[in-house]
Amino acid sequence: MIEPSLALYGDAFERVDQHLEELLGATGVRYCLLVDRKGFVLSHKEALWAPRPPALDSVATLVASNAAATAALANMLGERTFSEQIHQGEQGTLYVESVGDSALLTLIFDVSVPLGRVKVHTKKTIAQVAAILTELEAAPPVQFSDDFSSGANALLDDLFG
Repeated sequence: MIEPSLALYGDAFERVDQHLEELLGATGVRYCLLVDRKGFVLSHKEALWAPRPPALDSVATLVASNAAATAALANMLGERTFSEQIHQGEQGTLYVESVGDSALLTLIFDVSVPLGRVKVHTKKTIAQVAAILTELEAAPPVQFSDDFSSGANALLDDLFG
């Protein structure tokens, strides 16, 4: 089974969530997603006024796949990476920017939102979120003792019989 490349939880999740909420308010975008490069949604926010969102898991998977394809193109052209992607349609825009090597910040918005405003505010948010993700990568892995394992097994046995 494929698992997310990052485990975003606790205080780190709350801080990332807060930065996404601030980005949502500052830009006027509909949806804001932090996606890992395997296509898992790590965190997301949506505007209260936004219509029903698309299937976010599908968006995340397609964004990660597109980022991988774009990275291959960058490599073919002698670039280390292309840090941002913009897909503009008649009614909306999808803006994706790398957050270090581990995640992608994805924003979905309509034509009333200026792309320049989105890019300016996104740069600030990326720096903040990247710092949090760097802290997570540097943190030691969680180690569970044998007592935890046996206690958890006992609780599950009691619960499920």
